[in-house]
Amino acid sequence: MFKNAFELTEISGFKIRLDPSWILIAALIVWSLADNYFPETLPGYTRYDYLALSVVSMLGFFASLVLHELSHSIVARRYGLKIEGITLFIFGGVAQLDEEPRTPVSEFWIAIAGPIASFVLAGGFYALAGALTEFGSSLPLVAALNYLALINFVLACFNLVPAFPLDGGRILRAMLWYFKKDLLWATSIASMFGTGFGWFLIILGVLSLFSQNTMGGFWQILIGFFVINASRGSYQQLVISNTLKGQNVNSIMSRKVYSAQIDQSVQSVIDNIIIAKNVTFVPVLEGNHLMGFVSLDMLQSIDEENRQITKIMDVFEKTSLENTITPLVSMEQLFKKMVEGGRRKMLVEEDGKLLGVVSLADMMTFLAIRNDLHAGVLTSKS
Repeated sequence: MFKNAFELTEISGFKIRLDPSWILIAALIVWSLADNYFPETLPGYTRYDYLALSVVSMLGFFASLVLHELSHSIVARRYGLKIEGITLFIFGGVAQLDEEPRTPVSEFWIAIAGPIASFVLAGGFYALAGALTEFGSSLPLVAALNYLALINFVLACFNLVPAFPLDGGRILRAMLWYFKKDLLWATSIASMFGTGFGWFLIILGVLSLFSQNTMGGFWQILIGFFVINASRGSYQQLVISNTLKGQNVNSIMSRKVYSAQIDQSVQSVIDNIIIAKNVTFVPVLEGNHLMGFVSLDMLQSIDEENRQITKIMDVFEKTSLENTITPLVSMEQLFKKMVEGGRRKMLVEEDGKLLGVVSLADMMTFLAIRNDLHAGVLTSKS
């Protein structure tokens, strides 16, 4: 999901990553604070004072987001779930769970941990600002603490909106799941709330544009679309995961494969396999041993006059963990590997022997058939 994110540090075993899109929201926060909030709250200071204070406040908000997501992650780990890491991006932060919570109770506590942490931070910053005011501390420090108290309170309240995949939506899903005992149904209902809330934000944003609140309106529209896409995507991902559960690569791989030998010429493979057999992905063997593969795109990049003298060994992609898989690997793992690697086809091998090829199209066909059968069963029952 966040291919361009880079690792900042590690806290309690959780990798903290920053997506480049966060730089945009950080700049907007600094600009907004320096241009509006602090000049109105602290009149009489210089532009550089406001800028420095805004940067410090933005870093405080950054730390607050990390603590919010750490709370989710720590509770998730207590329930035995693996966490890929925490990533901050343009719309906030996300703790990336390797799997869905296994029970509605664990879902509830994992979801509510973040807002609780934000409420605690809001109370702590507010209390500290009050104490420092009593002791006559500098007004800029108090103003920054009051901002952090406010922004954490807003963050907690926003996340408690019952719109999946926000924390409140996950709490709603946990409750529905608990009473109905059906995770897919609960996710469907929570996702509908998420989609509705997303459209509400978009409409609110459009109205704000007409009232000349350009930046606020534009931001609400962006968040609205993000919530809608995330809500629908989360539900679709769960549907796919449920459909693939219990299935492995052996169930869908294509066993009839046309392969090339490593010492063949590029022109020979184009003529005798790609054109003759109408395929675009060709495994490469040395005898019976799998070496890698070539694709139509790879061979087309070679000049026509050189195709006869160029051997496959000079252009093929060698086997690696990224392009090969074993037949007993689950289809859930296969799907994840394809999505993360951006690959549409993979070699299926065992002990260096080619067993077949599996493609994203094979998986989509399998999903379509299963979903049609499932819909047919539901129709017949009704």
